[in-house]
Amino acid sequence: MTVSIASPLEFGGLTLKNRVLLASLTRDRNPATVPGELNIEYYRQRSTAGLILSEGILVEPLGTEWTYAPGIYSEKQIAGWKKVTDTVHVEGSLIFAQLWHVGRVSHPVLQAGQPNVGPSARCEGWQIPPAHQAIEDPQRYIDLYRIAAQNAKRAGFDGVEIHAANGYLPYQLLDKTANQRTDKWGGSDENRTRFAIEAVKGAIEGFSDARRVGIKLSPSGGYNDVGDAEDVLIHTYSHLITEIEELNIGYIQLVRWFAAFDPTTRGNPLDPIKHFRPLIKNAKVFLNGELTGTEAAELVALGQIDAAVFGRPFIANPDLPHRIIKNLPLADINWGALYRPAGD
Repeated sequence: MTVSIASPLEFGGLTLKNRVLLASLTRDRNPATVPGELNIEYYRQRSTAGLILSEGILVEPLGTEWTYAPGIYSEKQIAGWKKVTDTVHVEGSLIFAQLWHVGRVSHPVLQAGQPNVGPSARCEGWQIPPAHQAIEDPQRYIDLYRIAAQNAKRAGFDGVEIHAANGYLPYQLLDKTANQRTDKWGGSDENRTRFAIEAVKGAIEGFSDARRVGIKLSPSGGYNDVGDAEDVLIHTYSHLITEIEELNIGYIQLVRWFAAFDPTTRGNPLDPIKHFRPLIKNAKVFLNGELTGTEAAELVALGQIDAAVFGRPFIANPDLPHRIIKNLPLADINWGALYRPAGD
């Protein structure tokens, strides 16, 4: 049977109604970091997606780079997210919670004056505070992912995704330029990948189903001042993906390099499908990174990916799956309206 981007996709006991997925897009909308009516309506409109990957959801009050980014560490937040997931399910879609800690790219002004934390090295990047505190015990943060996965299940999410991309905390421990530790969390490929692997294991334990856990990876680096040499990236991510495959998780989301996420030209625009797709035998493969609808449909038809993840096109096109499947034109994003100051 020919598989198309309109075909259902099954994994983890779930059936996605199509293979056009909504990427995680930070909305930064509600004070007190509790999901509210705007979040509910935003996800309701985009329940046309086969699967919704939520905006990054904080696993603790610290570790954010956005003033109003929502969390999942309080009862009010769990109750707020339950309203979102219930709405998505009524609309006929599915939703995974993206579990998020930004590590060293946070700022003390968002952390009640406490320092941002990282694996070891100072970060000199374009938006990074000048100093941070090295993490004393990474296990504490792995426990946060486990607890967040438990809370996500209580909130009605269909699964969880570890955000290990874009220079955030798990990526920081993967990256040699950021991670200069000499203990079991740094140095070799085995040590630098340990945190991401253990975070996935924590999420599996918290959600109680490995098939309902995914991970997001951006091997090319660049964003948030990370980016190893290409040979290092290939060795690191080959080891990571091989180990994660053994855990029987539901999917691996790979993000391609694109210029908007590499402002300091630190990245290496290697092709993640070419280098890492052959290593993925059991997990579903999702691809993200400035895909066109035509390209996504071709990659699905060729069997190179199982589904395509779209971010910015979904902002102005809540019916994006219909437009891609029917090859209809897309509405442009009104960036001025999108970023206008509150109250305008």
